[in-house]
Amino acid sequence: MKAIMIVYNQALTEKVEYMLEKLGIRGYTLWENVQGRGTSTGVPHLGTHVWPEINKSLLTVVEDDKVDRVLEAVKKIDNINEEVGIRAFVWDVLKTV
Repeated sequence: MKAIMIVYNQALTEKVEYMLEKLGIRGYTLWENVQGRGTSTGVPHLGTHVWPEINKSLLTVVEDDKVDRVLEAVKKIDNINEEVGIRAFVWDVLKTV
């Protein structure tokens, strides 16, 4: 199993929710009002007067065979909305209860 963390501008919420639905991913944990700044491009998302945009972050655990489909969908969303911002990170889940 793999954990996938997706961090995205809140403006992409509907697209991310649609992606999860289409890929049959039901379970996830969501954090709202996530602040941050990308490593190479984009402006800070700090929820302030100067930098008003804000992110959301979600974590889902999926079977290995779904990882590439999630990453492809995230890349497609990013290609359409490059200036908005979305990233995905994957790591192994060794055990779960």
